[in-house]
Amino acid sequence: MSDTTPILVTGGAGFIGARLARRLARLGHPVTVFDTFSEQVHGNGSAARTGVAVDGINVIQGDVRDGDLIERALRASRARVVIHLAAETGTGQSHTEPAHYVDVNVTGTARLVEAIREVGGIRRVILSGTRAVYGEGACVDRAGLRVAAVARREADLAIGDYAPKDKVGRSLRPVATASDTPAAPTSVYASTKLMQEYLLTQGLWGSETHVGLMRLQNVYGPGQTLNNPYTGVLSVFARKIADGEKLEVFEDGAITRDFVYVDDAVEAFVSMVQTPIVTAQPIDIGSGKGATLLEVAKKLLETMDADPDALRVTGAFRPGDIRHALADISAAKAVLGWHPNVALDSGLIRFAEWAIAAPRTAVA
Repeated sequence: MSDTTPILVTGGAGFIGARLARRLARLGHPVTVFDTFSEQVHGNGSAARTGVAVDGINVIQGDVRDGDLIERALRASRARVVIHLAAETGTGQSHTEPAHYVDVNVTGTARLVEAIREVGGIRRVILSGTRAVYGEGACVDRAGLRVAAVARREADLAIGDYAPKDKVGRSLRPVATASDTPAAPTSVYASTKLMQEYLLTQGLWGSETHVGLMRLQNVYGPGQTLNNPYTGVLSVFARKIADGEKLEVFEDGAITRDFVYVDDAVEAFVSMVQTPIVTAQPIDIGSGKGATLLEVAKKLLETMDADPDALRVTGAFRPGDIRHALADISAAKAVLGWHPNVALDSGLIRFAEWAIAAPRTAVA
């Protein structure tokens, strides 16, 4: 794609979307942001709108479930590339509001597919997917052989047995997950995100539109909303620290996540826009390194100059949560020439400095 290719970013006023839209505009792309400016994410929305309406970016407020409106946005933007970030995110909330998550994530993506087919001329759609589609992800048994893990049972979690297991109940060891790992979502959120992948690839099959799938790990950094309780764990921790509350770390504290800094994630999208050929293979985006929630909680307390003992390992657990997340980023390096640049310690310092000063409704 050339540096002047028009791009439409759905969900483009969000945490990742706003930074991505500005980055693309500064590269010379005519960029249009399409966002609903939901109150849960953006408060009254005015700060988010001001934050994204820079660098010549056009802003259209609308819901991706409105097929007529998204079709008009495609025509008005003259987009040749669509980056689809619009989605409800949150494992816990999806469990209590499954119909809403299906409506926004699944129906919204179906409307986008219909609009793309109607308008025509869209050369590439890039989906902001999630590693959550893997469920427990890649695991090996005691012999080192790959074995599929099943969703963890409530009965095991209740007695403090948190390890992933195979279908006959044998404990498994998690390893880095790549796209050759079968999808096995364990939450409503993850299921709706997997359905987005299916809708785009199946709904645009045989058309002029090529589909690029990116499966992101836990993205964090300045601009991550602090007023939405269903966003990433780091924003929840930062909000509690700022309010002088004790951090509650689930299970035994050894839940592992792969935290990737937001600017690194943005560059992965830029690489997907610029790559000459989009492969059918989903691309995993992460740091390639795991950190336990207890480790991260302690680091964040230290970085924000809080009481280092202001945390409690609770043993609590949530439906749909997975034990271990770690990306195999070899495909991102080979296919996109992308690699992460910001280490977790450095990223946490930047995030903490921003979180200390940021109002609850701040945007990137």
